[in-house]
Amino acid sequence: MKVGFIGLGQMGSGMAASLLRAGHEVTVYNRSAEKRRPLLEIGAREAATVADACTAEVVITMLSGDEALRQVALAADGIIAELRQGGTHVSMSTVSVELTRYLARAHAQARQRFIAAPVFGRPEMAAAAKLFVVAAGAPETLSACQPLFDAMGQRTFPLGTEPARASLIKLAGNFMIAATIETLGEALAFVGKGGIDPGSFVELLTATLFPAPVYRTYGALLAERKFQPAGFAVPLGHKDVRLLLEAAQSLHVPMPVANLLNDRFQRLIAQGGEKLDWSAIGELAAEDAGLRPPASR
Repeated sequence: MKVGFIGLGQMGSGMAASLLRAGHEVTVYNRSAEKRRPLLEIGAREAATVADACTAEVVITMLSGDEALRQVALAADGIIAELRQGGTHVSMSTVSVELTRYLARAHAQARQRFIAAPVFGRPEMAAAAKLFVVAAGAPETLSACQPLFDAMGQRTFPLGTEPARASLIKLAGNFMIAATIETLGEALAFVGKGGIDPGSFVELLTATLFPAPVYRTYGALLAERKFQPAGFAVPLGHKDVRLLLEAAQSLHVPMPVANLLNDRFQRLIAQGGEKLDWSAIGELAAEDAGLRPPASR
């Protein structure tokens, strides 16, 4: 398929490369031109503008959040203005439920198709085409885009015709990951204060009660205190928790743990932790327990 790909961060670069390896014709755009070069070297075509990326039948966006997606999609020379009628925009970013609903309406008015298909997985999974895709939109559009999802991920979970459902589930999933990081951090501080080696505890934990990938991945990062380079930076994690709380407020759902996580992220950012991996919020429990002074930010 002919695909325009907009947003070449750590996730987007791996996803676009996976599409190229699967034989799709990919035109890439990123505001920072240097991020296009590695993909051009393996066969991608270069788009100098967002409009240049919209000549394809499908345009995929993988951007940092609402502000970036609004600018790319809704500007006078953005996706909705430039994509042909009948063309498809696949939003794979983690963005607000409200923005996803707005984009669905705007694309429908422009006689374009729209899918929300955020992904679960870190950059190494994007590079290996092992992401999990959470997709919602018209069935025929989902079916047409399935070869693209297959090229980027190991499994696709269709969630119905309303794109906002995918954004809601993605925010809920990221909330649960952040909550897992917090509980891991607290547990490691607890056993560490009692003289237990963190690595041994994580090995036991992930071999018995909690063998899920999220515990293995983040347990290892916390035990090793490996917060750089960031696979998913602190401001992005904070953004997702804030979007979750906004959606929860609109649905009248109390989420006390999410409020705790919001405070954790705010503290880490206030202490200069913007460039750390979001798993660094789990380190705050060790600092609170007096196991170590605040990490160098």
